[in-house]
Amino acid sequence: MTVIASVAAKVHGPHIDWSSFSPFVVLSVGALLILMVGLASGKTTRERFVPLITLLILAGAMGCEIWRMGHAATIISGALRVDDLGLEIDLICGLAAVAAVVMSLGAEAPREAGQGEYHSLLLFSLLGMAVLASATDIITLFLGLELLSIPLYVLCASEHRREGSLESGLKYLVIGSLGSATLVYGLALLYGATGQTSFAGIANGLTGGHVELSDPLVLAGIGLTVVGFAFKASMAPFHQWTPDVYEGAPTPITAFMATATKAAALAIFLRFFDVALISDQTTWAPLLAVIATVTIIVGNVGALGQTSLKRMLGYSGVGQAGYMLAGVVVGTQLGVSATVLYLAFYLAMNIAAFAVIIAAERDSGSDSIEGLRGLGARNPALAWPLTVAMLGLAGIPGTVGFIGKVQLIHALANGDYTWLAIVLVIGAMISLGYYLRVVSTVWLGGATVPATAAAPNTASDPVLPADFKPIAGGSPDADSAPLSVAEESAPSTDPVHPELTFIAMLFGGAIVFFGIIPGPLFTFAAHAGAAITGLL
Repeated sequence: MTVIASVAAKVHGPHIDWSSFSPFVVLSVGALLILMVGLASGKTTRERFVPLITLLILAGAMGCEIWRMGHAATIISGALRVDDLGLEIDLICGLAAVAAVVMSLGAEAPREAGQGEYHSLLLFSLLGMAVLASATDIITLFLGLELLSIPLYVLCASEHRREGSLESGLKYLVIGSLGSATLVYGLALLYGATGQTSFAGIANGLTGGHVELSDPLVLAGIGLTVVGFAFKASMAPFHQWTPDVYEGAPTPITAFMATATKAAALAIFLRFFDVALISDQTTWAPLLAVIATVTIIVGNVGALGQTSLKRMLGYSGVGQAGYMLAGVVVGTQLGVSATVLYLAFYLAMNIAAFAVIIAAERDSGSDSIEGLRGLGARNPALAWPLTVAMLGLAGIPGTVGFIGKVQLIHALANGDYTWLAIVLVIGAMISLGYYLRVVSTVWLGGATVPATAAAPNTASDPVLPADFKPIAGGSPDADSAPLSVAEESAPSTDPVHPELTFIAMLFGGAIVFFGIIPGPLFTFAAHAGAAITGLL
């Protein structure tokens, strides 16, 4: 017994700073709690209390993140770095999750998938984003990436009575798995070249003379890692899944993916390349600059011919990802700050737009641009947030989009990438062709009442048989869902959507307010830039 006691005394697990670890704990425990509450017997209990508790958990996690701002710490034996960069990205993703929960009220997806399962998966995906944004080790990076992705594969297919939703989940699973495999192969090659898994260890291996920067193993590892990250961030030419998945997924999940997933992907882009590979910037920066150029052109040109708002915003997101990649290319604190600032602005612009799209879908059963004709006359409370969102995404002065693009151009000019700044401006000019088309349809089209569809377009998005269940047993919410297609998609007798109007007006107001008074967000983003030491 004495020997056992002495051995036990010498064996210690890694020290955990629970205060810095608190956001991860809140999300982990909260996701499990929501899963248990979702098993409650009463349908009313599930539909009312599960979203409410989810919002409280999100508030608690975001409160912990605000509490830890300015108190950087490396935890779990160097696996995670809880600093202002990671915490600010967590806050952006948390706001996207809050908006997704509110926009999911009354939606089909939580009822069909199960309230507990739907919201629990959302929290687990958010936890993966938090891990990814703070990862400082390639093993933690991959764990965070998979924890982010796997719940989203399921959430995309959560409307399991609709073929388009199932198709989007399957496409995201197949292509996402390909991206993950490519990434892990690249990370394995970097580990093989340096013998280290931590970002700092990889950086020391590349700068200490132990590994030549021109080593084919290093170059192949960097190339495959770039491709893996590009898949997740929807960057051309690895973007093909984005429009299809955005169109088929439940729209609240599309909004969450369009904002939060992109924020987490850009965060790990910044941390990995500006910490682990900063010594090899002359190798990877030109490659990223070329990818950014292709992404900007492909995304904006691809959006011009779209008639679906969700597909248009999918291609738009590709182009916007190219803008944000510019902050990674320059490898400076200004570049990091400009990227985080643009991510915050991008959140506001997209959430405002998607809230209006959800309202339009519930009224007309379609997300077509033509379905918005006359919206300015019918419902100004939804028309003006969509208008400022489109103007902001186009970069019109007086909106946050203009401020964000100016900061990215500033970072590029200071980083000797003026030519890429010119490409950014050209991309913004091209984008006017489709953003202003939406604005003109909203305000200049005739004030017509949209034809209410009894069901989605069966030619492009057939509805599966009402008794179809992809998982044996289904969920209590799915079992109690309407079995009639006509009943399932019948329009609400109340044309007002207060929760969607609130979200649209809140984020629409933020687009204008911070477009005129951007100072607080400049300070917010500057802390993120200073979090990565060693940059100019």
